[in-house]
Amino acid sequence: MSLSAAYVALLTGVLVWAVLVRKLRARPWEQLSASETSALGAARMPPAKVGLWIFLAVVSSLFALFMTAYSMRMGHGHAQDMHDWHPVSEPGVLWLNSGMLVLGSIAMQWARMNVARGERKRTHDSLLIGGLLTLTFLAGQLYAWRELQVAVGFTPQEPALAFFYVLTAVHGAHLLGGLVVWARTLIRMRHKDTELIDIRLSIDLCAVYWHYLLLVWLVLFTLLLAT
Repeated sequence: MSLSAAYVALLTGVLVWAVLVRKLRARPWEQLSASETSALGAARMPPAKVGLWIFLAVVSSLFALFMTAYSMRMGHGHAQDMHDWHPVSEPGVLWLNSGMLVLGSIAMQWARMNVARGERKRTHDSLLIGGLLTLTFLAGQLYAWRELQVAVGFTPQEPALAFFYVLTAVHGAHLLGGLVVWARTLIRMRHKDTELIDIRLSIDLCAVYWHYLLLVWLVLFTLLLAT
């Protein structure tokens, strides 16, 4: 599989992501009122949660496609295709970045627990910490890009290097999308007339999304280290 196929997959994934986001705006979870949330009841999953799981299923397919393309481009099973594959030494900062994302996911889970207990200040603080740690992760990824650019430069003729940029960029783009919802939720929390129950579902889904992207990153990072 040529590298151009990976770029086509990236473009397709972005288009699918844009369409899904547009569709989900019909019932965004951050706009559910307390009465609407209560009316949904425990017997039926909220539409926003269903939408998120559908979205994650599509994203999983996208990342699976990239990882398959990565493996095929390496030449697994086809030794004759490996002559132009030169492994990249991953920057050491990726370990620190991974730690930041793990802590960010923990903070989001902490916010999830605090909002369930009705602790407004702790919910706000843990949600804020989770987002800031995620921003730190993204800043660290940019630093890793810079390290590679200084060390070996960027060229599409180096497939291993190009795949590194593509994989980390796609993952980072999905985190940025989550940060948009995080920022909106944080802003709503600062309005005195906003009750915790009004944003509980939003925080719950943010936590699920963060846990998912942490898992995706750990898989990608393991793949990069192993190859």
